[in-house]
Amino acid sequence: MDAGQGLSTSEVQSIREALAAGRKPRVVFTASAGQIAGQVGQVIELTDPEVSDEFVVVRFGRDELPFSPADLAVAPKGVTRRVEPKPEPEPQESPVAAAPEFVLDTPRVPAQRQEEPKVEQTEKPPARRAVKAAKPKGPAGLTVTLAYADGEWTVAAQQGSKALAKPYVVKPAEALKMVGLVDVPGVQEAVEQILGTERAEAEQQAEKLRAELAEIEARLAELREAR
Repeated sequence: MDAGQGLSTSEVQSIREALAAGRKPRVVFTASAGQIAGQVGQVIELTDPEVSDEFVVVRFGRDELPFSPADLAVAPKGVTRRVEPKPEPEPQESPVAAAPEFVLDTPRVPAQRQEEPKVEQTEKPPARRAVKAAKPKGPAGLTVTLAYADGEWTVAAQQGSKALAKPYVVKPAEALKMVGLVDVPGVQEAVEQILGTERAEAEQQAEKLRAELAEIEARLAELREAR
């Protein structure tokens, strides 16, 4: 029997759906499963794959052991679960023949030879596969993001898929200090260029406002003299 190259992601999902429907799909052990390769078992449970790579629990004979998807393949149709051979009962001791009777005129009948029952050598059951200890899962990664858009600097923090801090606005000077901690060529120059552009635009806007204010004050002075 060709044991295949292991369960694919879609096959694992199909097994998960079959378990949810109350079925126990049959699988065949691949070469990576060791000496039980080519034999058939039933999937009875899928545990958390993030806790351990061996999250497919298979019933094989009287054992229920976890395996990784690489150790298993979908069993072809028509393949039934192989039953482990039961040990033959121990042969009973031959009964002790009774002492012959010494009776006159009675012919002595030789005792029939009893053949000892043959004991067939049974196949040894496969050794139980050692279960690997689950590796402890480390903490999720932390990401801090400094962004610039629409004339504003924002900072956000996220750990794994959980947002620790939503983007909030910071001053340009604070953004420049944060970038100064990153020793990457070109990053600080890019930030200083953005700040220089904003500074020039702010100065132009201030000059324009000063000119408009001077015109308004001159007009106000003319109106005051006209009283």
